[in-house]
Amino acid sequence: MRMKEEKISINSDYKTNIGMDETNMEVNKTSEKEVRALTDNEEQQKLRKKIEDFIKVLGGSFVGFSNLEENLPASLKKYPYVISFGIRLSDAIIDEIEDKPTYTYFNHYRTVNTLIDQIGLRTALFIQEMGYKAYTVPASQTIPDAPVPYSAVFPHKTGAVVSGMGWIGKNGLFIHKDFGPRVRLGTVLTNLQLTEKQPDYKSGIMESKCGTCNKCVQACPAMALTGKTWHIGMEREEIVDAKACSEYMNKNFKHIGRGSVCGICIKVCPFSSAL
Repeated sequence: MRMKEEKISINSDYKTNIGMDETNMEVNKTSEKEVRALTDNEEQQKLRKKIEDFIKVLGGSFVGFSNLEENLPASLKKYPYVISFGIRLSDAIIDEIEDKPTYTYFNHYRTVNTLIDQIGLRTALFIQEMGYKAYTVPASQTIPDAPVPYSAVFPHKTGAVVSGMGWIGKNGLFIHKDFGPRVRLGTVLTNLQLTEKQPDYKSGIMESKCGTCNKCVQACPAMALTGKTWHIGMEREEIVDAKACSEYMNKNFKHIGRGSVCGICIKVCPFSSAL
C-alpha cells in the first residue's frame, strides 16, 4: 500500500511539473509575441522621429503620421502610410491683410508652396533611399476633371486631421491646434510602415473647437461660407462653396497675382498664436 501511494505521489508530481513546463512555454510564447510587437512599435517610433527631424531641418514646422489605406483612391492604396507636414505662415504678413490680400501675402503664399514641394520631394527621395516608395502630393493642386471640383489627387487636410493635429474650421481650412489656420500643408504617401493600422481611424480625430464663433463667415467677401460646424464625414460643400470663393478671388484679386488667394478668413480666425 505504501509503495502504491508513493507511485501515485511520484506520478502526480510528474504531471504537475509537466503542466508547469507547458504553462511556462505558453508564457514564453506570449512574451515573445509581446516583445516582437514592442520591437516593431519601437522601430516605427524611430522611423517617425527620423522623418520628423528630417522634415523640420528642411523648414517644416510640424509633422504627423497616419494610416489611410481605406480612404485613398484605388491608384494610391499601395501607399497607405501618410506623412502630413506643414509650415507656419508669417504672422506679420497675415496681419497686414484687411479687406483683400496684399501683394506681400500673395508672394508669401507662393514661396511657402514652393518650400512645401521641395520638402515633399526631398522626403520622398529620403524614403526611396531606404528602399521604399513615396508619392508626393503637390502643395497647391486643382485637377479640372476631379470627382470633387476644385480638389487635388488627395486632400492634405484629411491626412492632417486624421493624424490628430487639428480640425476643419468653419472657413473650410485646416485649423492647427497650436497655429490655427495660419499654416500651409504638404503630404507624402508611402509604403514604408510608419504606424500600425488602427481599427477605427476616427478615434484620434479632434472635434471642432469653433463653437459659436462666426468671424470667418461674417468676414468672407464672397459669402461662400455656410457657418456650419464641421464633423467627421462632412462633405466640403456643406461648409464652403469652393466655386463661389474661387470665382470671387479671380474676379476681384486677379490684379494682385493669380487671383486664387485671399487670406481674409485666415486673418480673422481667433485660433492663432498671434491673437
